[in-house]
Amino acid sequence: MEMNIALIDLTKSTTEILPAGDELLRKYLGGSGLGTYFLFKYGSPLFDALAPENPLIFMNGPFQGTGIPTSGRHQVVSKSPLTDMFGESDCGGAFGYHMRKAGVDGIVFLGKASSPVYVALLDGKIEIRDASSLWGKDTFETEEMLLEREGKPAGVACIGPAGEKMALLANIMHDGRNARAAGRGGMGAVMGSKNLKAIVARGSAKVSMADEKAVRAKSAEKSRYYMEKLPAMTRFGTAGGVALAEQNGDIPLKNWSMGSWSEKVKSITGEAMAESILTGNWGCMSCPIRCGRDVEFDGVKGAGPEYETIGMLGSNCLINDLKAVGRGNDLCNRMGVDTISGGSAVAFAMELFERGILTEDEIGYPILWGDGDAMVRLLSDIVAQRGIGALLAKGTRKAAAHIGKGAEKYAIHSKGMDFPAHDPRCYKSLATGYATSNRGACHLSGFSYSFERSMTYPEFGIDTVMDRTVDEGKGSVNIPLQNMMGVLDSLKMCKFPFAITRIDDILLWIDGVTGWSMDSKELQLAGERIFNLKRLFNVACGISSADDALPERILKEPRGSGGSAGTLPDLDAQLKEYYPGRGWSGDGKPTPEKLKELGLEEFVHWLDASSKTSC
Repeated sequence: MEMNIALIDLTKSTTEILPAGDELLRKYLGGSGLGTYFLFKYGSPLFDALAPENPLIFMNGPFQGTGIPTSGRHQVVSKSPLTDMFGESDCGGAFGYHMRKAGVDGIVFLGKASSPVYVALLDGKIEIRDASSLWGKDTFETEEMLLEREGKPAGVACIGPAGEKMALLANIMHDGRNARAAGRGGMGAVMGSKNLKAIVARGSAKVSMADEKAVRAKSAEKSRYYMEKLPAMTRFGTAGGVALAEQNGDIPLKNWSMGSWSEKVKSITGEAMAESILTGNWGCMSCPIRCGRDVEFDGVKGAGPEYETIGMLGSNCLINDLKAVGRGNDLCNRMGVDTISGGSAVAFAMELFERGILTEDEIGYPILWGDGDAMVRLLSDIVAQRGIGALLAKGTRKAAAHIGKGAEKYAIHSKGMDFPAHDPRCYKSLATGYATSNRGACHLSGFSYSFERSMTYPEFGIDTVMDRTVDEGKGSVNIPLQNMMGVLDSLKMCKFPFAITRIDDILLWIDGVTGWSMDSKELQLAGERIFNLKRLFNVACGISSADDALPERILKEPRGSGGSAGTLPDLDAQLKEYYPGRGWSGDGKPTPEKLKELGLEEFVHWLDASSKTSC
């Protein structure tokens, strides 16, 4: 198998196609794994994230375009300007599919254009074109203009004004009003730093498979199974989990300081959306689940808020007005802002205002809990980098450090990445998961909480649903799950149906697409290799066990009421399982022996950070 990788130097306005051969792909799989390899090859952990030298990488996996259910995804990899360490973001929709149809499996962007540009990938041809007429446009307008200019069907990835201004909360948006986001870690700021407004892809290339018949048969079988087992996801989307999350004590409330909100939460659930503003649903390419929401109300028309958005712009700000959450979501989608970190910044500011650490004079207006209009106004200030918004656009960790006066206590993040809307006080495995995730706090880096909620996975020894109230075993269980999530991010499959997908199903697809005859051991070893390579990038950025930490609020302040009223995770106990299980040293670093065991000899020198300039 071979993948075509476009190397585009925006400074020199040059393009080149690099073949990624079978040996390299079998080692790193594609997507996240191959993107990390190229991040080392063409970049460095020592580069500033917004410097021209820092690569921005879009990467498909071998499953893209094959029809394997939920495979319509791609990965964006770079050094993160929000966390100043390894960064990546997974994205669904249709852009990755169109990129592959255009004859390109991945793109490595280097340098910086002298003025705004977009890149057109059209049936194997790559052109760098003037984007001055697109600069300043929102993401919906940008897609519409590019589709009119370049023709349909096509896929568009672009930044909004937030990315152009290099707000560290900026994301990369895809598919216009369907609003699929490479949302986390400031990937949109990296794109903006390169004067790269958009990529448009269109083509008719065909995907070849070693055994197309076997792939099609297994895909049809699993598609039917997913639709049978996940009907609520189709009907209510991810927001269908809001009420249960509140009941279990999972969803964030009042900047993670409150325990229950059972009556108020009812107005911002997926069920409430279906009864009021929902107009339809849709799915990413090759996805039978169709969890995407279409909504329309008061002039807003586009993607409805998902669970994470409702948790961060809604309950975490004590806003129970679904239309207000929808307006905030629409603003973030148009302007290109991560709704998780955006919502975290708003809740952070609300608490600082309540405590008198930020004043009305500093903000320009009162920002009270539950005030949907103030939430939308503050998000607008973050996009424009106006007033206090300019500070919050740097993320809660950096904003808190600037504000001082004890503000750091109220910034809920790990390594600078704001928490997503799941609480380690509810699902204790998330403590290790958040603390050790290579991009900072991320529930999908290990997806462990699903096995504390309702799912099992015998292949990893999870024969019964794990007791979410205990710490024992929660450090070690993250290891195979983190490795496997790296596999999915590299092959490119959605994680939602993972718990009802057997490893043998995945191996059959791999064999059918590539002809590799890979077994479970080799597959999981690839996941371990990928996870360790990302950790090594962070080690070279100065990360160690001292940084594998969680906020005091999460470790020492019980929620007080609700479904996880009195529980607190014991992160230290979990990490005592985790580091030895990983084969790492006590300071949280892969050993030279572990790296060599994983076939990463060429990167061992990055363990010696003492001889290098700090990130």
